[in-house]
Amino acid sequence: MATIIFMICIIAIVAIFSVQNAVPVEISFLLWSFKASLAIVLFLSVLGGMIVGIVASFLFRNKKSKKKPDQVSRDSSQR
Repeated sequence: MATIIFMICIIAIVAIFSVQNAVPVEISFLLWSFKASLAIVLFLSVLGGMIVGIVASFLFRNKKSKKKPDQVSRDSSQR
């Protein structure tokens, strides 16, 4: 529950910051260059970071849960 509240607070802060900074900016990445609203750039950056964090967390937890059954079977075979 605390995680959901924390995420809602972060989203609210980013939304307020984005609305207050809706100036068009030029974005350059390698050979790409385009103009976009700073609000859109901020929102997409935060969204991308959240997606990467969720995927990394899921993969880390998945690896951790796969190790536990192996450890349990090893412990029972040693007895």
